[in-house]
Amino acid sequence: MDGSVLLVLLILVIILILSVFFRYVPLGLWITALASGVPVKISTLVGMRFRRIPPQKLVNAYIQGRKAGLDVTTDMLETHYLAKGNVERVINALISAKQAGISLSFETARAIDLAGRDVLQAVQMSVLPKVIETPPVAAIAQDGIELRVKARVTVRTSIEHLVGGAGEETIIARVGEGIVTTIGSSNSHKDVLENPDMISKTVLGKGLDAGTAYEILSIDIADIDVGRNIGAQLQMDQAEADRRIAQAKAEERRAMAVAREQEMKAAVQEMQAKVVEAEAQVPLAMADALKTGKLGVMDYYQMQNTIADTKMRGSIAQAAEPEHAPQMTHPKAQEKK
Repeated sequence: MDGSVLLVLLILVIILILSVFFRYVPLGLWITALASGVPVKISTLVGMRFRRIPPQKLVNAYIQGRKAGLDVTTDMLETHYLAKGNVERVINALISAKQAGISLSFETARAIDLAGRDVLQAVQMSVLPKVIETPPVAAIAQDGIELRVKARVTVRTSIEHLVGGAGEETIIARVGEGIVTTIGSSNSHKDVLENPDMISKTVLGKGLDAGTAYEILSIDIADIDVGRNIGAQLQMDQAEADRRIAQAKAEERRAMAVAREQEMKAAVQEMQAKVVEAEAQVPLAMADALKTGKLGVMDYYQMQNTIADTKMRGSIAQAAEPEHAPQMTHPKAQEKK
């Protein structure tokens, strides 16, 4: 009975040891690498386990790269993985570049991947260029006519400028700037409609791909639409603004005239008040003259008679004036007479 217990314990210990061994020693993966002709040391696989690196992912990428003729090592792949890089994508990009005849080193591919760019897509764009379509760009020719232009920009990736180079948004912005400049320097919108390729030639000649991660291969004008007559609209707006300014100045002059009229009315009223006040002082002055003896009673009566005689003569003159006025008679009435 004791021998059976010891045997069971021994079997359990052996199973435990084998479980720990196969847990940290991927023997199957080692056999796979050996059968693929790309041997990997057992110690390297165990070290990956302790460094918490999935051996399956790295060994498969290592086998794939070595089979494609890449000069990579497991240490290089481990370093890139520990730097939070995508090992499989880098290996696939290097294989694609090698098959396409593009010069791309592991360090460059690693830097591109760690910079957050898709290195595999960049290699594919180097082989198969990409077409970027710009949104409608509005520009105004010198004759005031607005044109809306859509362009298709064919680009391919510039591997050497991919790290630190500007992206597609910069390409679109620069092409739009070139379109606006070209149309704005044209004397007439008809010149642009007749020769749309002048936009492509002018924009390509500006070297818009400098400092970007792409190389511009061609710029093709996809569509040109005629928009509003901005020049005429601006003239109308200017005329309306001039009209409002003139109207405001006229209103200002009218207000000033009304103010002057009110001032004159006030001055007249003030003069009338002074006249009334002066007339009110006349009886007082005459009374004072009579009182002091400067004016006699006969003098006063004589002055009153003179005033009355003057008023009478004025009344007679007004009454006699219509009788002596020339009469306008119709010629036919004169003939009847």
